[in-house]
Amino acid sequence: MRTLVVVRSLKMGGMERVAVNLADAFAQAGHESHLLSFRRMEAPLAPEHPEVGQHHLALRWWTRLTGVGLVLELLVRLFVNPVVKRSLFLGTGIMGGLVFRLWLRAFERRHGRVDRIIFRGVGTFELVWTFRDDRARYVLENILHVGDTNWRRRLFARCLYQGRHLVTVTQGVAESVREAMAVWHFEPASLEVIVNPCPVESIRRQMREPEPDLPEGPYIVNVARMVPAKDQALLLRAYARSGVELPLVLVGDGRERGRLEALARELGIAERVRFAGQRANPYPWMHHARLFVLSSRFEGMGIVLFEALACGTPVLSVDCPGGIREILKGELASSVVAHDEESLAEGIRMAVLGEKPPIEERWLDNFRPETVARRFVAQRGQGEP
Repeated sequence: MRTLVVVRSLKMGGMERVAVNLADAFAQAGHESHLLSFRRMEAPLAPEHPEVGQHHLALRWWTRLTGVGLVLELLVRLFVNPVVKRSLFLGTGIMGGLVFRLWLRAFERRHGRVDRIIFRGVGTFELVWTFRDDRARYVLENILHVGDTNWRRRLFARCLYQGRHLVTVTQGVAESVREAMAVWHFEPASLEVIVNPCPVESIRRQMREPEPDLPEGPYIVNVARMVPAKDQALLLRAYARSGVELPLVLVGDGRERGRLEALARELGIAERVRFAGQRANPYPWMHHARLFVLSSRFEGMGIVLFEALACGTPVLSVDCPGGIREILKGELASSVVAHDEESLAEGIRMAVLGEKPPIEERWLDNFRPETVARRFVAQRGQGEP
């Protein structure tokens, strides 16, 4: 089959890594695989498989160049968005969908008809929300926060989800979609659950690459963007409360970094907490750690958990909405603690005591790229909403 994975950008991020992994998975499975991004980055993520075709469409530039797209964007920006928050996509996506369709036609004239188009993330298909095609699958990476209903939420849901083939990365995300369907009054064409791929062999190659900045001894690690949803503040408070002497390393960056550094100083743990910043290859940091800890408020799936497991590192996670329990199940269920400071602190204390436990290969089987690629190409939209 000929596949096209579409993503907003190829910046360093979990969702973007998954898009690249999926494109690689299709190529490894023998399909003709292509990857399209809408934003050009200075140091973008890139597929490992040499057969993956990489493409870039400057969607915003071309949309504005139509003239109509620029007018619609300005009208929504000036008159609608100040009243209806986060509604800018309503204007940009009208012509964005048309521009993407024209690009797709030109692409297919060169390469042949595409059998499966996969849009990763709500932020991606907001940009082209008027594009509709039965070959398209729209992957929801995170739970929908339903809350109360109002006309704005119903409007957004009908633009983004109505009549589309939706794919969620976990059952937890699927449940949030079903809840939203009842409250926001939309009906997808289908709803399937297909987990994110974990390229185990690739991760294990990268985790052995030299990394001179690693701490010399054992340490605890968290790899995530520094944003409120990842809640590293909870991790810092729990770490301080645990009394554990192993250093804590935070790999990542974001708007919360300054606040987190200030909190570490306030808690008196600044000397034991290292802010390592964004890393193009986080896997050596995972591999050499004694423990990986996830402290998020919610996770669509928690890709970093099985990445850490693939690196041979034990994991600990707070219990949060989404899909972490689809990774941490069976024997791994003991790696989940209640979502509060005291429970996380006790979990950290217990996890670093004794020997480092072995990682079972079978825990990763459901997430192997060949399994996930097979699900996508076999998927025909037959799932029940």
